[in-house]
Amino acid sequence: INWMWVNPEVFKKSGAKIPTTWMEFEAAAKKIKAAGYIPVGWGGLNWQEATVWETVVAGVGGNDFYKKALVEADMEALKSDTMVQCFEVMRKMKQYTDPNAPGRDWNLATSMVIKGEAAVQFMGDWAKGEFTAAGKKPGEDYDAMPAPGTEDSFLFNVDSFIMFDVKDKDAKAAQAAMARLILSPEFQVVFNVNKGSIPVRSGIEEQPFDSIAVSSMGDFAATAESGGLMPSMAHEMAVSPAIRGAMFDVVTNFYNSDMSAADAASKLAAAVGEAM
Repeated sequence: INWMWVNPEVFKKSGAKIPTTWMEFEAAAKKIKAAGYIPVGWGGLNWQEATVWETVVAGVGGNDFYKKALVEADMEALKSDTMVQCFEVMRKMKQYTDPNAPGRDWNLATSMVIKGEAAVQFMGDWAKGEFTAAGKKPGEDYDAMPAPGTEDSFLFNVDSFIMFDVKDKDAKAAQAAMARLILSPEFQVVFNVNKGSIPVRSGIEEQPFDSIAVSSMGDFAATAESGGLMPSMAHEMAVSPAIRGAMFDVVTNFYNSDMSAADAASKLAAAVGEAM
């Protein structure tokens, strides 16, 4: 989830350095904006705002803080000074988006990066499918790397299928056949190469995948060992629907108003407490 999709040509023309910290991000964004480009291609829907926010939480607070705040819903973490800093980064980021962002879907924000209108987009790996469909090549036309501060984190979600407990033998056999098919190496390669994601199973050859996917596979394995593998709150992997909804409401209300970062952290803790 915590990818930063980059148009390197925009950075080059702006004389800006691709950031690895949020402080570097602001310095780069100022140069990009001054050069006449949009620093951040922003999708203005609540789930997209929450996706960027959880990425910021991981980047500012680190893995332990992310786990406490967005997995365990720890009250002290939710109302902490660190959470205030996370909201402050979100507030700063808004000034580097464009006025037409509200209501924009994610793929249109990706298109802004593809076309060289915007420098970066913070979005999950499905954004790569848009670059692929546009005929763009990683390492040449675009790059992708962990969002600032998240190089030791891997925020993940998993597309899932649910099988009902049917009684009919033929239906059960069909379910088993479907499970075998979607987990087969052949399907995993075709699906993930086109979607931009990585296989859900191990043992898949790297050869069919591009450099970004290979890097992602390595990061997934490394963070699984280091403890940096974190479930996405925004994409329904970490908390209950009620808590997730409470977090969404506070984040989107904060982002689309003049609410202070301190008030946002306080409201976040209160809303999550009520949702428990």
